[in-house]
Amino acid sequence: MGVITKKIKGTEDVLPKQSYRWQFIEEIMRDEAKSFGFKEIRTPVFEHTELFRRGVGETTDVVQKEMYTFETKGKESVTLRPEGTAGAARAVLEHALVNEGLPIKAYYLTSCYRYEKPQAGRLREFHQFGIEEYGTSSPLADAEVIALADSIFKRLRIENLHLEINSIGCPECRPKFHKALKEYFEGRKSELCDTCLTRLDKNPMRILDCKSPVCSKIAENAPSILDYLCDECSDHFEAVKSYLDTVGIEFKVNPKIVRGLDYYTKTVFEFVSDAIGSQGTVCGGGRYDGLIEELGGQHLPSLGYAMGLERLLMVMENQGIEIPEPEPCAVYIAGLGENAQRKAFELISEVRKSGLSAETDVVGRGLRAQMKYADKIGARFSMVIGDNELAENKANVKNMTTGEQTELPLDKSFAEKFTALSLAASFGESSL
Repeated sequence: MGVITKKIKGTEDVLPKQSYRWQFIEEIMRDEAKSFGFKEIRTPVFEHTELFRRGVGETTDVVQKEMYTFETKGKESVTLRPEGTAGAARAVLEHALVNEGLPIKAYYLTSCYRYEKPQAGRLREFHQFGIEEYGTSSPLADAEVIALADSIFKRLRIENLHLEINSIGCPECRPKFHKALKEYFEGRKSELCDTCLTRLDKNPMRILDCKSPVCSKIAENAPSILDYLCDECSDHFEAVKSYLDTVGIEFKVNPKIVRGLDYYTKTVFEFVSDAIGSQGTVCGGGRYDGLIEELGGQHLPSLGYAMGLERLLMVMENQGIEIPEPEPCAVYIAGLGENAQRKAFELISEVRKSGLSAETDVVGRGLRAQMKYADKIGARFSMVIGDNELAENKANVKNMTTGEQTELPLDKSFAEKFTALSLAASFGESSL
């Protein structure tokens, strides 16, 4: 009989032999976030659809084409989260986190869902690390969140990442830019794709983000937002660049960066890699000062970003960056007979309390099969307990690499003595 079903298209399994790679980068992300003063936030996997329509934006591809939306038995429209910011912003409002002091600094590691054509670096279920900061309009905060992303990439030893930044203005200066864009694209209207034709009236700036080669070529000569920034936005952008220079973070100003979601204002940025083809953006974000108001709250300037874990892993693999494998089983203890098996279970329990990994047979294998299994899992030491060992209350522990054997007592001191033996072996020593 065959398997009744397989994984859904656009999703991937992370198998036990692969999960350590994810855990490695997640641990670095958590460590760096904590060092910058960020604490974890966890939000539901689904929200009311209106949250994303209002927060992400009606004119975005995400809302128009990509959301997993369905009706509940209670006739409510709910959507699997397509990104992490809207849910975090909703939580900030619902739980009145502003009362706990500003700025609010949160990070998340979460899964997101978008219905789009699966390809390398773009899945229907994907995972993101995200940073959210609420309650500050300072350009220093913009530079700081960029510095946090940069510190993560440096710890992961990722090379050839290019930071591109831009300012997309604010509600005061953006209308003039929209007018100039609309006039420009009206002259090439017959060449635009159907999606960009709908954007022309609602949000012409989104045309700059179109992936169509024809629209991208047309957009090359479009007006630049940098020529339309008001004094406040211009000063803010100059300050962000100055702070990045202060800490030695290199960047390139790219006036065509607009990001794909409607809630962005002022600073936007992307870290781009040349190692994974067309899906080269591994981190993107910026400032979204009007988001909280759009969701019904008082004005609360905000900013953040998200980076895709799948894309990061692709970049690291393509660059040959080795991820340390987890420590193997420290000791495998084989028990021959019921009494010996009970003693083996007792001993591995004590070893585990010392912080080491230990295993014994739970399948009912014979001795030969148990030793094969110990070798397969890469156990550093092995030990066999039978009637003779129980009678003498001692047994030999074998170093699986050198073959050297060391006699240890089968009493309460076993875990302590084995831990010392294991530590000595780690430093290349051969005995206690």
